Amino acid sequence: MAETAPSPETAPPSTVRTWREALRLYLQPASLRMLALGFAAGLPLLLVLGTLSFRLREAGIDRSTIGYLSWVGLAYGVKWMWAPLVDRMPIPWLTRQLGRRRSWLLLSQLVIALGLVGMALNDPSQLLGPLVACALAVAIASATQDIALDAYRIESAEVNAQAALAASYQTGYRLAMIWAGAGVLWVAAWAQGDQATGYSQSAWQAAYLVMALSMLPGMWVVLASPEPVPAPFAPARNVAEWLRGAVVEPFADFWLRYRWQAVLVLALIAVYRISDVVMGIMANPFYVDMGFTKSEVASVTKVYGVIMTLVGAFVGGLLAARLGVMRVLMLGALLSALTNLLFVWLSGVGHDVQALVWVISADNLASGIASAAFIAYLSSLTNISYSATQYALLSSMMLLLPKFIAGFSGEFVDAHGYASFFTATAWLGVPVLLLVMLASRVHARQLSPRTPSDPKPSRASPRA
Repeated sequence: MAETAPSPETAPPSTVRTWREALRLYLQPASLRMLALGFAAGLPLLLVLGTLSFRLREAGIDRSTIGYLSWVGLAYGVKWMWAPLVDRMPIPWLTRQLGRRRSWLLLSQLVIALGLVGMALNDPSQLLGPLVACALAVAIASATQDIALDAYRIESAEVNAQAALAASYQTGYRLAMIWAGAGVLWVAAWAQGDQATGYSQSAWQAAYLVMALSMLPGMWVVLASPEPVPAPFAPARNVAEWLRGAVVEPFADFWLRYRWQAVLVLALIAVYRISDVVMGIMANPFYVDMGFTKSEVASVTKVYGVIMTLVGAFVGGLLAARLGVMRVLMLGALLSALTNLLFVWLSGVGHDVQALVWVISADNLASGIASAAFIAYLSSLTNISYSATQYALLSSMMLLLPKFIAGFSGEFVDAHGYASFFTATAWLGVPVLLLVMLASRVHARQLSPRTPSDPKPSRASPRA
């Protein structure tokens, strides 16, 4: 039978009064679990996007095809479409054994591991279709894991611990991105031999099999972790009633709780990361045009840069627990915009590895702070009764507009140059600051609404 999490009486206190208490949040079992589960969540992303494009190009696949295949990643942007199923639908036998959240987590992790094995065994230089099918399966399963994991995190701790959980999650996530970005290349190079060049299916096969095995720790944590106390659901008498409870009510609940203020909240979510996302599309072309080598970019951005993001996530979670989410949300938005201006300076400096290190340090530190606060903010907006569906919708929204605008970034650079482009992305952060100021007032009045009937219940109320 599914083991349940401890009751709110054993949870951390509702307020954090000292820095020592804030630091202790990172040592809570829930935070340590999120570290491992964050690793399982971060591992598949690059393996079906950035790392896969490297492998395909080395295998001789043309750039146009590789670009179209990046649409596999759209699964992460539309995951809200099946989030109601993950939120409500039980998995035969498995849900009885593990509970609603852990059963979906384990199933998605199994599909990810099997999909990675399929990607390992299929040679894209011979036949591309089977590998793409496996990559799509991995992306869909990975997005499903995100839905279940976000709900598990939100339901596993009180509001004051959410920033620490978000930071722990990001730490595991970023470590996985190092392993799936730089690590997979190191494994493939080791399997191929130092002197070998060109594409080697056996080397990539070994690398992807190692990545599949890397999902095992996450599965073990799911099996060893407690299931959060589930929010009670009234049994549905027919399909229409089930659809109303699983699909209609989660979205209606958000609008009923926030009313006209929902427009403000959704606007902030839609643009909060716009400076980073739009700038990030042109970052790698910029490094190439500045004359940085692949090894320099890999060492500085894929490893050192990720480490700085981890530091930022830790600092952001600590500050949010001590000072409040909205203050750190404002700080993250300001730093994200200002650090883009450092790339303007770097474009004038040219090929200078030390300068690149300083720019990446500041940029990724700011990104980590902003991400930790933003995840905690999104968590505070969800009703615990619909946590999977609502969080999936909110987290999907944050990429749609920035990704659309980022599609025009290449044309802008061609017309105006890198310096003007990076300056423009910094200016994109100004509306974000204004929206954070306005949303702070909403957040102060309605800190953490959790049920449709009571606009201001505590997080413990649905589980009492």
